[in-house]
Amino acid sequence: MIRQVVFDMGNVLIEWDPDKIVARLGVVGEDAKLLRREVFDCLEWTAMDHGTMTQDEGLARIRRRLPERLHGAAERCVRDWWKDELVHIEGVEPLIREIDALGYGLYILSNATSFLHDYFDRLPAHECFRGLIVSADWGLLKPERAIYEKLFEEYGLRPEECFFIDDNPLNIDGARCVGMPGAVFFRGDAARLRRELNEAGIPVRKEL
Repeated sequence: MIRQVVFDMGNVLIEWDPDKIVARLGVVGEDAKLLRREVFDCLEWTAMDHGTMTQDEGLARIRRRLPERLHGAAERCVRDWWKDELVHIEGVEPLIREIDALGYGLYILSNATSFLHDYFDRLPAHECFRGLIVSADWGLLKPERAIYEKLFEEYGLRPEECFFIDDNPLNIDGARCVGMPGAVFFRGDAARLRRELNEAGIPVRKEL
C-alpha cells in the first residue's frame, strides 16, 4: 500500500527552462545559444548539482569557455536564476494539497544545488512536505541507487510504500530498481498524473 508520495522539483513542481532564463537576461542570437550550451548543458552544471564542485569552481571553468561580454550573464545563470519568478506547474499545487489532506506523507527528491533551501518556501504547497533530499547536500544524483536509499534512510520510509513522480524516465527507472514505483510526469498534464495516482491506489479526484 502506498503511504508516501515523492516529487521531483524541476518541471514537476516548478518550470525549469534554461532558454527562458537566458532570454530574461536579454541575451539573444548566437550569444544566447553559446550561453545556453556552456552553462546549462555542461559537465560543471551536473557536478554542481552533484555537490562535487562548488559554484565558484564551476563558474570559473564556465567563464574560461565564454567571451568576457558573457561573464556577467553566466554568473547570473549559475548563482541567481532562482531569484526571478518561479513558475508553478499548472494543476500541481491543488494536487499536492489534496494528497496531503488524504493523509499521505509528501517528500521532495531533487537534483539541485544547496540553494534549493533558499527558495524552498517559494515552491507550490511547500508547507505540505515532510522532508527534502537535495542531491548536492549528499554528493549523490538521480538515478544513482544511493540517492533513493538516502531518502528511505533519512525519513524511515519503505520503498514499496512510496510513489515517485519525476519528469525524467531514467529517474523513474532508477526508483523502480530500488523497489519504489512511480510515474513519469509529462509537464502540464496534471490530469494524466491524477489518473496514474488513482491506478496506484491513491484516491485523488481524476479531474478538478
